Amino acid sequence: MNNDSQTELEGQIERITYFSEETGFTVARLKVQGSSDPVTVVGNLIAPSQGEILMLKGSWLTHPKFGRQFKFTSHRTKVPATVDGIRRYLGSRLIKGIGPVMASRIVKRFGKETLDVIENRIGELEKVEGIGRKRIEMIERAWSEQKEIREVMIFLQEYGIGTGYATKIFKRYGRDSISVITKNPYRLATEIFGIGFLTADKIAHKIGFEKSAPVRSEAGILYVMQKFTEEGHVYYPYDLLIEKCQEILEVEREIIVNAFGTIAFEKKIVLEDLNQDLDGFHANHKAVYLQQLYASETGIAESLARLISAPKKVRKIDGKKAVAWVQKKIHLTLAAKQIEAVERAISEKIMVITGGPGTGKTTIINAVIKIYQQVGAKIHLAAPTGRAAKRMSEATGYPAKTIHRMLEFSPKKWKFLRDQDHPLDVDVLILDEVSMIDTTLMSSLLKGIPLRATLIMVGDANQLPSVGAGNVLKDTIRSGAVPVVELKEIFRQAKESQIIVNAHNINQGVIPKLQRDRGGLEDFYFISQEDPEQVLKIILDLVCERIPRRFHLDALDDIQVLAPMHKGNVGTENLNNKLQEVLNPSKEELSRGGKTFRPKDKVMQVRNNYDKEVFNGDIGRITTIDPENQQVIVSFDSVLVPYDYSELDEIVLAYAISVHKSQGSEYKAVVVPVLSQHFVLLQRNLIYTAVTRGKELVVMVGSTKALAMGVRNDRIMRRYTYLAERLSGTRM
Repeated sequence: MNNDSQTELEGQIERITYFSEETGFTVARLKVQGSSDPVTVVGNLIAPSQGEILMLKGSWLTHPKFGRQFKFTSHRTKVPATVDGIRRYLGSRLIKGIGPVMASRIVKRFGKETLDVIENRIGELEKVEGIGRKRIEMIERAWSEQKEIREVMIFLQEYGIGTGYATKIFKRYGRDSISVITKNPYRLATEIFGIGFLTADKIAHKIGFEKSAPVRSEAGILYVMQKFTEEGHVYYPYDLLIEKCQEILEVEREIIVNAFGTIAFEKKIVLEDLNQDLDGFHANHKAVYLQQLYASETGIAESLARLISAPKKVRKIDGKKAVAWVQKKIHLTLAAKQIEAVERAISEKIMVITGGPGTGKTTIINAVIKIYQQVGAKIHLAAPTGRAAKRMSEATGYPAKTIHRMLEFSPKKWKFLRDQDHPLDVDVLILDEVSMIDTTLMSSLLKGIPLRATLIMVGDANQLPSVGAGNVLKDTIRSGAVPVVELKEIFRQAKESQIIVNAHNINQGVIPKLQRDRGGLEDFYFISQEDPEQVLKIILDLVCERIPRRFHLDALDDIQVLAPMHKGNVGTENLNNKLQEVLNPSKEELSRGGKTFRPKDKVMQVRNNYDKEVFNGDIGRITTIDPENQQVIVSFDSVLVPYDYSELDEIVLAYAISVHKSQGSEYKAVVVPVLSQHFVLLQRNLIYTAVTRGKELVVMVGSTKALAMGVRNDRIMRRYTYLAERLSGTRM
């Protein structure tokens, strides 16, 4: 590369070739006075817009591949002075409410005075066709925010924060953004979604915070605990937690111990002594909880104890007569275990029914509903996700709701309206897919159940535990505090399905049958292939060609790829990019935060958003990308949900999703890669969960050795919870 001396360059952005929201790195074409052709400029910019006038300082260089370009090290923006410049500046969609067409109309009306009108006489915009009061308010708000946000962005750019996060920070703190960050940058780690401790720590270091600063260790402990929560732990052992914090923070143990004291005093964490007696006493045998998780876990134990001890509202029913009556009603003869489950469901106050696919859980639910309906009981059915609730409704013919909707979450008050003070109007609550319910949600749910109500929990304890912290179903079963009926028998009709037979084999540690009978179509296939590149090609071929053609299924609506990992050739990230290219090769697209979205894309929500009433794991389809209003519209079960561009880190492509995220869902066909590179996550319950998601077809692609490794691995990653002990009476 040939370097010339540093110089200044002024021009107007004609086209943005590349822009990274995370770093601000930009490649743009700049129209420079005196040059007939635009020049290429390279460097870091803050939310660049077509039509923007830049004053750049840097050097000319010759790139071996891309030729002559101007590499700038600093920049400032200038308001465009010409009518054409103003039109292009406003038409760049920099300001929400003004697109290219509207920009042309405004500039045609006001000429060189356009920016002065927007700044000082915005009411005059009503003279322009198509602009009313509402749009003026939108433009005024966007113009004002744009000015303020630029100050924040310029400040943040010094600390390596990209424009995407800068927008979120500004939304959260407004004009106080700079002062908040200067005083305590670690607030970003807990208060801004997507900014973790490590990013906040880099900012703090640049601002001048020492490694040993108490506020750093306090934030660091909360960060480490949050990471453990994301792994499913409700608490973490004290000594192990201190070791992990020392490793990450690189400070003395004493500093961390002092920080523990401070955040415990501030009630951000709870330290609980787990010693049961003096004989086995250990000095630091303590559990460390985030405050909310401690309140949730103890809340579950207390709520269940109250529910168990309260009398049952529904009058006593003769179990044998009820079973005889309901068998005639549903035209089925129940098996012994099913009869036991039905009898206990109508006699007990709280109970658990657990079993795998094909063991008759739905038949039991239907029978129980009919019996309780006959005696006039008020019945509610609920499940953790919209898809699980929908399946419950379809299987029973009785309305089911998501737990969030049933408990009536209020975004305004940021809480469930149904609680101990305003309980649900219900006599019998039947919960399905309980393995998916985490500690926090179960605590809220139990608070909303009236004391005299009957609670029936249904789920498959062999599936993966909840995405959120805890292992509520397994802990409840293990505690022995409530009656449990476990269903093991596969019924005749279910035995015809290789999916169900193989799922039960996997659950018992038996390798599924991989050799298929030649002849007609089957519902379970294993394609042996060791090479990850070839596995990727096979999956693309299966989803896009072979399965739709042979089984008459829709590639987008009916087939779901489930992967054990996010990274790698056959991880969800790469699979999504490849499947998007083939299944949705649209030229209309939006690149944001390293992700590309297109109309018709299949996407998934990755965090609970109570304002939008969309929850972690919900899958929808993009219907519209609206550059003028800077929004993406997603349809979730025909409900249209708008996302501002700054909120797009809440959704990801969902052509391929993790097995964990598939819980509670059922798809007509699933395709699952299984390779040795997944060995860290290859466990029996993961493979079992993946296989049981397929309703009509399961195709596994990969290594027989990796499959065998996973099926034999029943050493499930331990989650630190204390719920079983609390429920068993140790702490109740």
